[in-house]
Amino acid sequence: MNNSSRLAAALPIRLVALDIDGTLIGEDLLLRDRTVAAIRAARHRGVSVSLVTGRMSTSAIVFARKLGLTEPIVAYQGALIRELRPDGDERLGRVLRHRPLAADAAREVATWARDVGLEPHVNHLERFVIRADDPRAEDYSSFLGSRAEIVPDLIAWLRHPVSKLMAVAVEPLDDAGLADVRRRFAGRAEVTISHPRFLEFLAPGVSKAVGVRHLARRAHVPMANVLAIGDNFNDLEMLAAVGHGAAMPSAPRPVRAAARYVAPPLEEEGAAQLIERLVLAGPANAARHAADPAPEPDALFPVAEGLATAATDTEGATAA
Repeated sequence: MNNSSRLAAALPIRLVALDIDGTLIGEDLLLRDRTVAAIRAARHRGVSVSLVTGRMSTSAIVFARKLGLTEPIVAYQGALIRELRPDGDERLGRVLRHRPLAADAAREVATWARDVGLEPHVNHLERFVIRADDPRAEDYSSFLGSRAEIVPDLIAWLRHPVSKLMAVAVEPLDDAGLADVRRRFAGRAEVTISHPRFLEFLAPGVSKAVGVRHLARRAHVPMANVLAIGDNFNDLEMLAAVGHGAAMPSAPRPVRAAARYVAPPLEEEGAAQLIERLVLAGPANAARHAADPAPEPDALFPVAEGLATAATDTEGATAA
């Protein structure tokens, strides 16, 4: 992405939109202390914080509770936005937005996926549906934290619109083929990669960027004052749409190119470090950290010692 075409960034940051997998958590699915502390501190300062994820909302709620969040959750790459009820209220929040994939498009995608050796999975609202003989049902159920609904024939089951359809690979996907798949389903489905093995299909017009715009309008925050952090192709539109888009260093090059900043690695709680420098630092330091970025960093910005240090830290965030 050409730096000159990016949305101008404005301070202070008033809304933070966070991807979960690969951004806040790794394969162990654990939130680290520094990440929790930074996000809670941002909320304490009046900053809106939301999770914007490919997961179903009930899966994301577990992390939202640990982070002390209260804002709506953007699930399924933006296909579903659900209110988050107060802590202690176990009922599902109200659906604010839902744009499902048409049934005929979902059947076409599922048939194609099986033909090319991928395993189709379906998410609809809070349901996760797979065929009876799916060999990886247990693995994916563990990842989501919920049990799958088993049907004898998934394609026959697809008679109504669904929130999203995912084609799962055994080995990591070659993202070079993403453009071909997008052309094949152009006008019928949005296609993205959310995980090295997950190819996702959504209704036309669905993206995390659309979800973040909904959050920004709801909070009366200009997109220029939004920080969004993500790590894969499903985050690209979101990072490009906000004033402060940040990619994890593991993100594919096109995603890093769409972002304004490159964060430190997940292992160093890079999302927390960005929040410390851009949200929790004093106005002068935040402005310096958000200064016009260099084209591509040789090194990521140094690790801060903690929240107290971050407020007076003199090392800036390296930008993409």
